[in-house]
Amino acid sequence: MQLAYRLAADAVLVFHVSYVAFVLVGFLLTVIGMLARWQWIRNFWFRTLHLAAILLVVAESLLGIICPLTTWESELRQLAGQSAYRGDFIATWLHDLLFIDAQPWVFTVCYTLFGLTVLATFILAPPRRRKKGDREEMTGTETEDLPERRR
Repeated sequence: MQLAYRLAADAVLVFHVSYVAFVLVGFLLTVIGMLARWQWIRNFWFRTLHLAAILLVVAESLLGIICPLTTWESELRQLAGQSAYRGDFIATWLHDLLFIDAQPWVFTVCYTLFGLTVLATFILAPPRRRKKGDREEMTGTETEDLPERRR
């Protein structure tokens, strides 16, 4: 049973790192996409989920709530009989990548500033809902750049 708890804790850790990667990489791609005029970065669902992801982190931080993923992983590790993150290489590496030793207020300030930066990109390059009948290609080409269809 301890193996199942350890694997579950590792799965939570991988999800947690993936969540952080989505927020960070999503931001970088959005900024690069704004500069390169990529149209796909204006995808409504991508941008809304991205903004919601960082706003959730900011809200937890401002309210003093410990991330539920951190709590869940820690409890699973205890059930697995593990001490704090001295397990296998990948779990330790991912943990060290994700968790930095600093005062809680430092994280609150960083999360809030990053959240405001993401919100700024939301305003500077607002997402667009795709309308029925749009002929926008996945390449990001605008409709006026496409040749007219011959009948």
